[in-house]
Amino acid sequence: MNQFQLYFNLGVKHILDLEGFDHILFVVALCVIYLMRDWKKIIILVTAFTIGHSLTLALATLNLIKVNTDLVEFLIPVTIAITCFTNILSPRPSSGRGISLNYLYALFFGLIHGLGFSNYLRSLLGREQSIFQPLLAFNLGLEVGQLVIVAIFLIISSILVGIMGVKRKEWILVVSSLVMGMSIMMMLENKYW
Repeated sequence: MNQFQLYFNLGVKHILDLEGFDHILFVVALCVIYLMRDWKKIIILVTAFTIGHSLTLALATLNLIKVNTDLVEFLIPVTIAITCFTNILSPRPSSGRGISLNYLYALFFGLIHGLGFSNYLRSLLGREQSIFQPLLAFNLGLEVGQLVIVAIFLIISSILVGIMGVKRKEWILVVSSLVMGMSIMMMLENKYW
């Protein structure tokens, strides 16, 4: 396996890892308000998250920023809870011409999520002469992994809302509440104060 494949697979595994399911929860919280027909918006949303994630991951890997790991591990579930709380308050995507709040969440909160994996990736990349290609491969793998999560979630959502008749608003409220509850438990386990 070449270097690109190695880091690409690492990116995919990172996002799909059920032991570190915080990324999965965040992606689900971002996408629950959308339907399959919103696929273009969802791709932009997921890419915004990847851009934010990639930026801080690169900066931290290059040792240009350093952040307290305990603080980051606490802030990651906070970002999930804020996203879910927004979904509960307004369980539909904004229909205005401006930028949806979810896009800002994806980009800004992606910055925080990127810091969560930076120590591990820094230790792996420390042996590499150039980190550009491995970092690119990792982030492309991350993007593919997120799109897999979104596809699975949208299929489930389409079956329940589109075929089985679950009301869309109720689906959004239930999923957002469950994910928010899980993120609150993660905050309590990772309390920073």
